[in-house]
Amino acid sequence: MKWIYVIAGLALYVKMLVIPNPELTPGDISITELVVAESGVPNAVAGIIFRNRLYDTIFEVVVFTIAILGARFLLANEQPESKFYNFTDEPSIILARLGATISALVSIELAIRGHLSPGGGFAAGVAGGTAIGLVAITSSPQWMEAIYERWHAAIWEKVSVLVFIVLAVITLCGIELPQGELGTLISGGIIPLLNIIVAIKVALGSWAAVLVFIRYRGLF
Repeated sequence: MKWIYVIAGLALYVKMLVIPNPELTPGDISITELVVAESGVPNAVAGIIFRNRLYDTIFEVVVFTIAILGARFLLANEQPESKFYNFTDEPSIILARLGATISALVSIELAIRGHLSPGGGFAAGVAGGTAIGLVAITSSPQWMEAIYERWHAAIWEKVSVLVFIVLAVITLCGIELPQGELGTLISGGIIPLLNIIVAIKVALGSWAAVLVFIRYRGLF
C-alpha cells in the first residue's frame, strides 16, 4: 500500500514539472472582476465564501457547531474547577475591558460592512469572541454564566445555525435577493445577511467554549 502512495506522489510531482499551469491571456477577464460582477460585492472573498462556494461554507458552520458540542461532551464527566484564575489588578482590568470594547466595535463593523471591505462573518465572530474572552478573564465565572443564561445565548446560537442553513439552501436553489448598487451598504443580495448570521454564530459559539473551559479548567 505504501508503494501506491509513493507512486502517486511521484506522478503528481512529475505532473507539476511537465504540465504547465494554465495562464490567463491578456484578453481574458480577471477572475476577481468576474466574482465581483456575479456576487455584487466589492469584497471578492465574501463573494466566493457566500456564493461561489456556499455549499462548503454550510459545512464549515456545521463543523464549528459540532466542535463546540464536542467540547461540552468531552468535559461533561469532569469535575468543575473550584479555583478560577483571572486578573485582579486594576490596570489589567481596565486594559482588558478597553480591548474588549474595541474588539466588539470591530466585530460589529466587520459584520455589517464585511461585504464592502476586508472582513466578513467569520472575522467578525472571532473579534466578538475575543471581546467575550477579554471580559471573561476580568469577571467572575458566575457573572458570565448568569449573562449567558439570561440572554438565552445557547438558543440564539442554534437558531442562527438553522437560519443560516435555510437561507443558504434557498440561495443554492437559485432564489436570490436583488443585488442592489455595487459598493453600497445594502447590496450583494443575501451576502450581508449571511455575514451577520455567521458573525453571531461564531461569537456565541466562542462564548460557549470560553464558559466550558472556565468551568472545567479554571482558565483557558
